[in-house]
Amino acid sequence: MSATGAFAVTEYRDRTARAQAAMAEQGLAALLLTTEPDIRYFTGFLTRFWESPTRPWFLVVPATGKPVAVIPAIGAHLMAQGWLDDIRTWASPDYEDDGVSLLAEALADCVPAGGTLGVPQGRETHLRMPLASWAALQTALPDRHFGSDAYILRDLRMVKSPAEIARIETACAIAGRAFARLPEIARGGRPLDAVFRDFQRLCLDEGADWVPYLAGGAGPGGYGDVISPATDTPLAAGDVLMLDTGLVHAGYFCDFDRNLSVGPPTAEVARAHERLIEATRAGFDAARPGATASDVFRSMASVVGETGVGRLGHGLGMQLTEPPSLIPADDTVLTPGMVLTLEPGITLGPGRILVHEEDIVIRETGAAWLSPPADRMEVLET
Repeated sequence: MSATGAFAVTEYRDRTARAQAAMAEQGLAALLLTTEPDIRYFTGFLTRFWESPTRPWFLVVPATGKPVAVIPAIGAHLMAQGWLDDIRTWASPDYEDDGVSLLAEALADCVPAGGTLGVPQGRETHLRMPLASWAALQTALPDRHFGSDAYILRDLRMVKSPAEIARIETACAIAGRAFARLPEIARGGRPLDAVFRDFQRLCLDEGADWVPYLAGGAGPGGYGDVISPATDTPLAAGDVLMLDTGLVHAGYFCDFDRNLSVGPPTAEVARAHERLIEATRAGFDAARPGATASDVFRSMASVVGETGVGRLGHGLGMQLTEPPSLIPADDTVLTPGMVLTLEPGITLGPGRILVHEEDIVIRETGAAWLSPPADRMEVLET
């Protein structure tokens, strides 16, 4: 692995070859990619600079040969550390022409007149360039067709390679070690926001590269939601504390949570947590090659009921949430190499819920745990 966090070149050659085979089946002359995970999927280009929304970035995957990067000059040095040969740059931001003409030239080189260019257009995608630039690009290439990528990127990225799975498993192990240290930082009387900050420190101490996502909650007998930022309210006896982390290792996320009781849990809370563990194991058993995402949803919903909060899990990888969604309507067939979260929830009363989440991978023989599975609710000091 290089200093950029990239995989071996064979990983990117294989991804490109599989994309190009699918493109040939769909009659696509090239793919145009504009988002961080799609570009990194083919290049290994890993940087936090995507936090800046100022500059657009482009990658063209032609029908044959290596991808072509069309990127701001500030990224040239890092991109050149990867496997690409054709890296075209401009001084960005350029208020008159922020890479549009350079991109049009690259596309004209790769897409013959009358050819079709595929762009991801399905769920969980977006076009990361100004709409004015998008319109100008189409005007510059009037004899090329702009269409959908026919879900090629979605289908490729849903199935992880062994190297990708290893990174997710390492991220899960890091988070597992941090969760095991929660009694060091969480106890009755400590403000919730202090626990959040300290938990992020634990994640970094255990080997996370960064912690872009941490959510959770705390309250007597449960919490109100699983997405709120922390407040300065101190933890109190009878509270349930939940932390849900999406830390990153070498560009890949984990995503699982833990529930802890401040002092002994009530019988109601203990039983609800047991049902969540039961539901998670039901989802684990159902997550086999040939089953569908909806099958896994129904297996967990049969234990906890359909809570009305939507899906009970999702895909995981370079992004915190990826396809498929574990919902009744998702008929995605599970195949070996898919990484999923299992995330059942239970409503205990008005403003009180419990949610449990684990990470798994689909193997030839069934599911395997990536997160260290919880089997009980830990108790914190009051």
